[in-house]
Amino acid sequence: MTVLRPRRAVPGRALPWPAGRRCAAVALDLGSARTRAWAVGRGLILDVPTVTFPGTGASYPVQRGAIVDVRGTARMLDRLLGHRLPRFTRPLVVLTAPVLDGYAYRNAARTAVEVLRPRGVVTVPAARAVALAAGADLSAPQLVLDLGAHLTEVVLLVDGAVFDARRTALGTTDVDDATPAVRIAEAVADMTASMLRQDGTSLTADALARGPLLAGGGALRPDITRHLAYAGPRTVPSPHTAAVRGAALLLQASRSRPRPRPAGPGPAGDRGD
Repeated sequence: MTVLRPRRAVPGRALPWPAGRRCAAVALDLGSARTRAWAVGRGLILDVPTVTFPGTGASYPVQRGAIVDVRGTARMLDRLLGHRLPRFTRPLVVLTAPVLDGYAYRNAARTAVEVLRPRGVVTVPAARAVALAAGADLSAPQLVLDLGAHLTEVVLLVDGAVFDARRTALGTTDVDDATPAVRIAEAVADMTASMLRQDGTSLTADALARGPLLAGGGALRPDITRHLAYAGPRTVPSPHTAAVRGAALLLQASRSRPRPRPAGPGPAGDRGD
């Protein structure tokens, strides 16, 4: 038996799309530091810095979890993905979004994604995508710690939906002599303590007892994770790509869901004529 091994995606470089293969569905994670895309049947096709070049040098259209330049984001998506989509294909796009300020982000992102001529755009909270990538039991409360490059989020999921969330504009790229790694762990502890105080139920405590899910590039940083004051934290496999992989799972599920059949005329004698 011949085993075909999938080619690994090289960070910072997109894999060429196979000749004749249609890319009709894309999961997209527009991070402040990196943009990642996952195509059904192909895997990770894009993992590059979130940067565009308007002609006056490099510009960063997504900052601290907010899209600050919609046109720049559209230019970037067109440059990175436009040539990968067959000319007459309208892809389905599943897009991750930060939990807080998600409405503004989703509106800006949907506008930017229009450059790809999508037939539909579905948004998913990044924390839910992370939990899906981890294979977590969404029927039980889950605490997700997303330690990103420019943003850190603490999110409580109940039945797969966002129940509570906190965030701080502090990430791995801020770690230096002036901002030691322990600052991120302290911010996470403060946000979690705030959630515990304000939670009138046992849901946050139950999720903590189960062990929080660690995702984002910061989950790969022992200088950060060793300061996290949790018993039994669970690092998601490949935590830096967990959000886009979870979005891809939703994408696959939406494509495999049977389409409703158009209503036709009923049996003879039931049509009323």
